Amino acid sequence: MAKVNNRVKSTNDIELKDRLVAINRVTKVTKGGRTFSFAAIVVVGNEDGIVGWGLGKAGEVTAAIAKGVEAAKKNLVKVPVLKGTIPHEQIGKFGGSQVFIKPAATGTGVKAGGAMRAVLESVGVTDVLAKSKGSSNPHNLVKATIEALSELRDAYTVAQNRGISMEKVFKG
Repeated sequence: MAKVNNRVKSTNDIELKDRLVAINRVTKVTKGGRTFSFAAIVVVGNEDGIVGWGLGKAGEVTAAIAKGVEAAKKNLVKVPVLKGTIPHEQIGKFGGSQVFIKPAATGTGVKAGGAMRAVLESVGVTDVLAKSKGSSNPHNLVKATIEALSELRDAYTVAQNRGISMEKVFKG
């Protein structure tokens, strides 16, 4: 299947909210003792179909988060959200993590854990069923979830790509 390009070009007019997914403390042992630094995985989104992730590394937690937010703003994708859910089932893989996301009826809520929940809520999905398999590493889970979301296509896009009417998309 062809890779779908849903990249967002400009972030100037978008109001983005950031969510911290995970902070990792890294220790470097030197002759003078231990040196601590922090890595922060951050997800940003406008809760209306745009989401991105970033990794920031710094000596202080706040600086790492700020760097993560800046990196996330450079890495945004557009996701089709229909009536608070996704258009169809999708699987995403990255590293040892595999995620499965499935549309849900209104009122179901976001049935997802940890890193997946942060991504799905940031994109503006209110009803979805999600399952992660394999590695629970938050870094890989975030990337796998965004990969799955970026491959989603709504019926209008499918009709446009095929050059047919919306009625023909649903007939077969």
